[in-house]
Amino acid sequence: MKKLSPSLVAVKRITSAVSRSNFADRDLDKLARLILDAGGLINPIIVRRIGMDAYEIVDGNLEYYAAARAREIDGSKGETIGAFILEPENEELLLEQLEILRKTAITENAGENETPKELSITESVGENPVSEPLSSFEQRLINIEARLENQINELKAEQAREKQVLAERIQEVENLFSQQLPLLIEAELNRRIERLKLEIEAAKPPAVERPSVTPILSSSMPLLEALNTQDKAQLKASLEATKFLKAPVIQLILKERDVRPFVSFANVVERIKGLTDKTMIKIIDCWQK
Repeated sequence: MKKLSPSLVAVKRITSAVSRSNFADRDLDKLARLILDAGGLINPIIVRRIGMDAYEIVDGNLEYYAAARAREIDGSKGETIGAFILEPENEELLLEQLEILRKTAITENAGENETPKELSITESVGENPVSEPLSSFEQRLINIEARLENQINELKAEQAREKQVLAERIQEVENLFSQQLPLLIEAELNRRIERLKLEIEAAKPPAVERPSVTPILSSSMPLLEALNTQDKAQLKASLEATKFLKAPVIQLILKERDVRPFVSFANVVERIKGLTDKTMIKIIDCWQK
């Protein structure tokens, strides 16, 4: 027979015929955290193989449920548990050993007047407290209440976390909105301004050409060529002959054509100070004659 030594067994591969509600959640939580802090269980459990990779508890239900709770708290540290595995060649010997150990534990507890794994309530009558052991049903109710309280606390904590995440998300949206709002307002204002400009342009009456300007704008007579290309002395004499222009105006015409050519009669009137549309029309008529 090979030497007996504990093995590491995956917690999720173990089942128990004893209900978890037989143990107080506060005890399971405390023991689970001690298992995580210590890096393992000080007291290996005893299991029986019931399949290729499946086991059931023979002894150590409290330890098993505490290990399962440790796995719930931190899956990376509570995956396995130390266990003695009953094999066909050693099962009889180990069960006999376990029976003796149980009897010894019960005897010791009875000698010390202790009630292991039982809860008690204390009723005060005057100054003398009276302790009565709880029934299995009452103990189970207390365990269920403790478990519900833990679950409620976990739900409250989860709700608080979700509320915080939601508040942070709302704040992010508000910050983004406050940054984008001025840009959106400016874009909308620009769009409305452009639309108003188009409406104003569409509502404007069509331009009406003044009769006095029409011949100046539409004419392309030799006079315009003379104003740009004729010899200055000859042009001066011709303009003086019309008797419609004063000498300073004629000098300004000669000066301006050196700056750049006149492109139309309207351009002449626009650039020559003292020259009006009516005067320009008179000069054109006189020039044509």
